[in-house]
Amino acid sequence: MHSFTSCLIHCVWSTKNREPFLSSDLRDRLWPYLGGIAKENRMKALAIGRATDHVHVLISLPATLCAAKAIQLLKGNSSKWIRETFPKMRSFAWQEGYGAFSVGISGVDATIAYIRDQSEHHRRHTFREEFATMLRKHGFEYKSMLD
Repeated sequence: MHSFTSCLIHCVWSTKNREPFLSSDLRDRLWPYLGGIAKENRMKALAIGRATDHVHVLISLPATLCAAKAIQLLKGNSSKWIRETFPKMRSFAWQEGYGAFSVGISGVDATIAYIRDQSEHHRRHTFREEFATMLRKHGFEYKSMLD
């Protein structure tokens, strides 16, 4: 008997205190690094976002990996790499917590487009506004969570 799963997760997390630490140069190197972490752990990174203070990743999880562990691997390994690779970033850290939202197969293209359009999106909305909207869309009470 074979097992088949389709577990697509839109993950979002921010830099500590939502500081705009993710420069263009760092992002250009970080996004492929995140993709490598995903691949090494049997995930597929379908899209990775481009913002200065947070990350969006659409990942496909294998049946043996839960969302919490996947995000722990992505955040933990990438923060260590940033601190070791960029001397001025020795105190870099991600904010505690994350958002992880399920995506149906019919929503993949729209989610990928949304993630790839982050720079344009953030000309109109802050990360805080964006995350609050995502939380509301998925049925969470967001005010106390963001303060």
